[in-house]
This record gives sequence, structure tokens and C-alpha cells, in this order.
Amino acid sequence: MRKFDTKVQHLKYRVLSEVAKSAFENDLHHALYNIPKKIVTGPKATMRCCIYKEYAIVGERIHLAMGGNQENPNVIEVLDIACDECPVGGYEVSAACRGCIAHRCESVCKLGAISFDEHQRAVIDKSKCVECGKCASVCPFSAITNYKRPCQNACKVKAISIDEDKKAMIDNQKCIACGACVYQCPFGAIMDKSYIIDVIDMIKSSDEQKKYKMYAVLAPSIAGQFSYASLGQVVAAIKLLGFHTVVEAALGADLVASLEAEELVERGFLTSSCCPAFVDYIKKQFPAMAAHISHNPSPMTMIARLIKKSDPTAKIVFMGPCTAKKMEIKRPEVAPYVDAVLTFEELQALIDSKDIKPETLSPDVLDNASYYGRIFARSGGLTEAVKEVLQEKQIQDFDFKPIACDGIDACRTALLRASKNALPHNFIEGMACSGGCIGGAGCLTHGEKSKQEVDQYGKEALEKTIQNAIAPYVDKL
Repeated sequence: MRKFDTKVQHLKYRVLSEVAKSAFENDLHHALYNIPKKIVTGPKATMRCCIYKEYAIVGERIHLAMGGNQENPNVIEVLDIACDECPVGGYEVSAACRGCIAHRCESVCKLGAISFDEHQRAVIDKSKCVECGKCASVCPFSAITNYKRPCQNACKVKAISIDEDKKAMIDNQKCIACGACVYQCPFGAIMDKSYIIDVIDMIKSSDEQKKYKMYAVLAPSIAGQFSYASLGQVVAAIKLLGFHTVVEAALGADLVASLEAEELVERGFLTSSCCPAFVDYIKKQFPAMAAHISHNPSPMTMIARLIKKSDPTAKIVFMGPCTAKKMEIKRPEVAPYVDAVLTFEELQALIDSKDIKPETLSPDVLDNASYYGRIFARSGGLTEAVKEVLQEKQIQDFDFKPIACDGIDACRTALLRASKNALPHNFIEGMACSGGCIGGAGCLTHGEKSKQEVDQYGKEALEKTIQNAIAPYVDKL
């Protein structure tokens, strides 16, 4: 059994690997009708109220593994049938209520939603309550608590609400596709669409028609993700899948850091452009700040542009931890360069669908990047890289004052202050996921250890400076 943080991830992986196997065998009819019988075993339900509901939910998971609802532009979708076990929540009175005589909660509620039972304990009338939270703020015992669903707690941009059928709904106008809800939903009722079948079709066409080569662009956050095999063995496994070359996105990060440092000096104030969810957040929540977003592409797009320049027929698949990358490749300025995105979860399923065992393979190598390009995978990495460029280029007359924002809450605080000209920093590094890319929803595992493994991966880089790493490629930009 492969290592995952949760059983929900393992369930998702099982569906993906079975769909991928059927796609390789040109038998998606099998996927639609026989996979549920493999996933749901035994005569009794083990996950839901009945065996029939389990079959239905697995069927919906298969649909998402095949690309999901094409009419919904968002890559994050709710499986309505799977979303029915969480309490609606909201403000509720706990047993900590002492039935005090002050009744501050009643006094502050202007809608008359607070009353008292025979024990003088507060009761909230949900039909009147508008979830303002004023009662909770004045309770001396902190006895009124706001119980939200895990998906709502996870969504820092408030894109999730509950409909009249008590199902989660995603507001596409607010959603930044960070995938936090995907990872936090304990029932797997919110998932990201998969384009694994598109990748398989490209692999098969590449093998049969010989008209193009497949390139895999590998995110540096892969360090430590495949705990049962070395990184070199994972690279070898990717090539066995049918990829001609595996390239480090970290090399694109080196190029971005170099250009971003120059742009910062020229413009005086900048927000980073590497995290697509952060960029989307600025555009949706702080549109006046959008003019300050770096004009440079993300490392994924940067390296993909280089590949396409040298091989215009190339098919490029980015492999990383990020669900928001699936939205990024829909942007007009990115779509010509990146053909598909797979998360690490999907990469694991793809490898296993072909019965490839990376741990048995001879290690292969990656194209080299610098330490600084590789540490882009964690919060603060880009800031360190820009600082390094300023030093390498001996730019001494610019006062670099960065702030590395770890997670959307920190990003919001910095952007609010910047919008009011109250931020004492001139460079905002924004990462939507906690910890940076190593906290992405598509990771196999999450945690502090991931940061240590990324830093160690960076230290193993042969190139010790950014300028040395990018020297062969600068003229090709």
C-alpha cells in the first residue's frame, strides 16, 4: 500500500489507478461498469449507509477522474451525493453556558434569535440567526461557538456555502482552486478534476505516431513525496511511462528569480507571480493591486516556453502538488506551452497503473538547477532566491524589504496593508498553501518533514549560484 496522509487520498488513488489502467488498455467501458465492484468490496457497506450509495459515489469519482463536468470551468467540484454527513453547523450554544443573568448574548442580538430554556441556558433560533457572531463575542464563558464544516474552515477565501439541501457549493467567482477544501474534506466529497486520461492519450499517440516527444516538468516539491523510492528512481519510472525527458521546474524557478529581481529594482514594488492561486486571489479580491503582480511567468511556464522553443512539437506535462496549476494552464498566456497537469497523487496512480515499481529501477538524473531554484517549493524560497540574485549581480543601491506570506491569511494581511500604503515591505512573496508548494492539495504527504527534504534536495544541487544555473539558457528566453 502506497503511503498517503489519509484514507480519502488512498480511495481517490485507487479510482485514478483503475481508470488509468483501463485507459491504457483502451477499455474505459470497463472503468465505468466494473471499477465500482473493485473499490466497493463485500456485501455490506463499509463507508456509507448502504452498498448502493457507495457504488453511486465511486461512480461519481470515476466521472471526475475522467475529467468531470466540462460545463463547469472550475477544476474543483463537489460530489453532491457524497456530501451529506457533515452537520450544517453555524453558531451553537455549548454546555459551557452557565445560564447567567447578564444575558449579554440576548442584548446584543438585534434579531431576537436568542431565547432561554427552563434552565436559563441560551438557545439560538436558527430561522432568525444570520451568523453575525455578536453573541459569541460577548459571552463571558465563550459558550457560543461557530461550528463550520471542514470545507468551510479550510476555504480562506469564503468560496464555499451550503445550499438548501445541505450540500456544499463552490462560488467560482471567489474560488482560487487552491484545493484546501479537497484535502480537508473528511468524506472526499470535494475533488479536483483529473486530466490523467488526456495524458495517457498523449503518451499512446506519441508512442504510435512518433510525431512528438513527451516532456515531464517536475516540481521541486517532489523531494520526499515518494518515500519508498529515490527521486532518481521516480524519474526512471516517469521515462518508462513514455516520457522522453524529465526536466526540473526548479530551473525555471532560477530564471524567474533572476528576472523578478531585475523587475523589482525597476518597478520598486512587486508581488510574486509564481503561485497561481495567489495571483488569482489578488485579481479577485484585490483588483487594484493586480498592476503590481510580477510580469514574469511561473517557473512551470518559464521552463515550458524554453522547451517549446527548442522543440515546437513537444507535449509538456507538469507534475506537482498543485490543483491551481490545472487552472493556470487555461490562461491564454500559458495554454500554448503546457499541455496538461498531473498532481503527485495522479502521478502515483499513473505509475502503478502500468505496474511499474520505481524502487526496483536504476536511478536516472534530472537536469540541474541551483539550490535556490529548488527551494521555491517552500515558503520563503523565492524571497531567498531574489535576495541571492541581488547579491550575485552586485545590486547594492536597492533596499530589498521582502515579506514571505505563508498561506492565504498572511497574504490577505499583507495585501490589505499594501492597498492602504501601510506595508513597510517592497516585495510580497505569496503562497496560498500553508508551507508553500509542499502543502499543496495534490501532495502524497504533508508536514514539516517535507520542508527539510526540500532543503536537503536543494543542497544536493551541483550549481551553487543562480547565474551559473541559468547561463546556458539566458540567450534562449
